[in-house]
Amino acid sequence: MRKAALIFLLLLMGYGIDLAFRAPNAAIFENGELARIIFFHLPCAWGSTLFLIIAPIFAGMYLKTKRKIWDIRAAAAVEQGLLLGILTLATGMIFSDVEWGAPWNWDPRQTSFLLVTLIVAAYFALRAAFADPEKQASHSAAYLLAAILPELFLIAIFPRMLMSLHPDVVRQGGFDGTYWRVIGFTSVSLLLTCLWLFGMRVRAGLLEEALENSNANVQLDHRDDSTPTGVVRPVSVPDDRR
Repeated sequence: MRKAALIFLLLLMGYGIDLAFRAPNAAIFENGELARIIFFHLPCAWGSTLFLIIAPIFAGMYLKTKRKIWDIRAAAAVEQGLLLGILTLATGMIFSDVEWGAPWNWDPRQTSFLLVTLIVAAYFALRAAFADPEKQASHSAAYLLAAILPELFLIAIFPRMLMSLHPDVVRQGGFDGTYWRVIGFTSVSLLLTCLWLFGMRVRAGLLEEALENSNANVQLDHRDDSTPTGVVRPVSVPDDRR
């Protein structure tokens, strides 16, 4: 079943790439062929935002229930959000280099998304700072809840407060119906792929948790073993003072 689902996802993504290359050039851009990168740039940005909104929900559930499964889900969601955020920055820099003359122009949208990515990356630095699993989970969950408002401000509000190089493709009519259909198809394909990766990461986290618990139980069993009895042979220890 899982193998069939993986093959289906691969075929779905392949068909989406085919649609992207067969779409017409966009009139709104100076380089019309480059507009095809939007088919991957926008879904990555939307997917990253979605996972960064879901992660604090999982974090709140962990703080409420103290169940490890919610911490694993929160960490897996943040991993997906960070991966998609990096892809968003990378595809945006490719577009910026061709369309605006430089990979980085300190555009408000570029800068705000970079800050969001750094906030998300700090989550993993915080997790690595605690060796105790309970402290790691509780502190990282609190961080996610505290970071959600700055992240939403940087994604949805701050870029609209300043002049941006990003074109308003909806208002200017640069995309026809074909473009929006391809964007919708690639968005669904990417979301399904990320959900599959998310599920795999959660299962891997549960296996790691079960392995750690089994090792801890083995160590406790060894501590409870009685001291061996019987005759102990004397062992001669060399005298270094000679």
